[in-house]
Amino acid sequence: MLNLNIKNETSRLRSVILGTAESIGPTPTIEEAYDPKSAEYIKAGTYPLEEDMRKEMAAVDAVLKKYDVQVFRPKLISDYNQIFSRDIGFVIDDTFVKANILPDRERELDAIQYIIDQIDPSKVIRLPEDCHIEGGDVMPVKDYIFIGTYREADYPNYITARTNMKAVQKMQEIFPNRKVKSFNLRKSSTDPRLNALHLDCCFQPVGKDKAIIHENGFLNRDEFEWLVNFYGKENLFFIDSDEMYSMNSNIFSIAEDVVISEKNFTRLNKWLRANNITVEEVPYAEISKQEGLLRCSTLPLIRD
Repeated sequence: MLNLNIKNETSRLRSVILGTAESIGPTPTIEEAYDPKSAEYIKAGTYPLEEDMRKEMAAVDAVLKKYDVQVFRPKLISDYNQIFSRDIGFVIDDTFVKANILPDRERELDAIQYIIDQIDPSKVIRLPEDCHIEGGDVMPVKDYIFIGTYREADYPNYITARTNMKAVQKMQEIFPNRKVKSFNLRKSSTDPRLNALHLDCCFQPVGKDKAIIHENGFLNRDEFEWLVNFYGKENLFFIDSDEMYSMNSNIFSIAEDVVISEKNFTRLNKWLRANNITVEEVPYAEISKQEGLLRCSTLPLIRD
């Protein structure tokens, strides 16, 4: 039996689902791309190769095992992309929430069903069908649940808008003992530098009391300011649009003092080390071409 426990983003990790890059199938067509960054690389003929992405994920797996983390992998679906396990579910406290993801991706949930079967069934829930939500938009922080959303009237026009306000309201009902705070994110179907696909594409807590943030990822200035006040300016690492494009806010915490980060994030990694955080550097630049990085590839189940 898996006794789930996720109170926040940075406590010591004990158990996680890491996606897989095995058998991801042929390069998608531009029409099949789910986000503008993937489309850009498909068009340029530089979409990542399976062999390279397998190596990148193996490096992450090795780091997790070095820290004695229990690592689950999805069952293999041949010719299918199963890298981004964060999208398909998330844990808050002792409850596993199955995400309502893009319909094309429903099979990814089936591939982790053998893990869900090890959880007390009363602790596994799914929101109603009209509540769209993905794990990249959901973050437990202290007594809050931060949720990225898109509140504008043209929500249905964006394949990049993944979490709606119906889901935000439902989350408040399901977790009444937490304060649910939503953030309106900037969306673009054409420009990856102007598209915060999920909240973790423009913001992420790290360490005890710090966070990485990209101002332009937030549509509402006051919501961005709220986060600046919540953390204190001196505790924030501000990233520009190029760093956001490279996914600098999408690293992954193994503990308050240990993170996995991309080896090219020179400025960020230096700041983390200056704040007494051990940085385990891995190559992840190929996977980042699909507008996802380390947080996107991991679904934590148990933290201390």
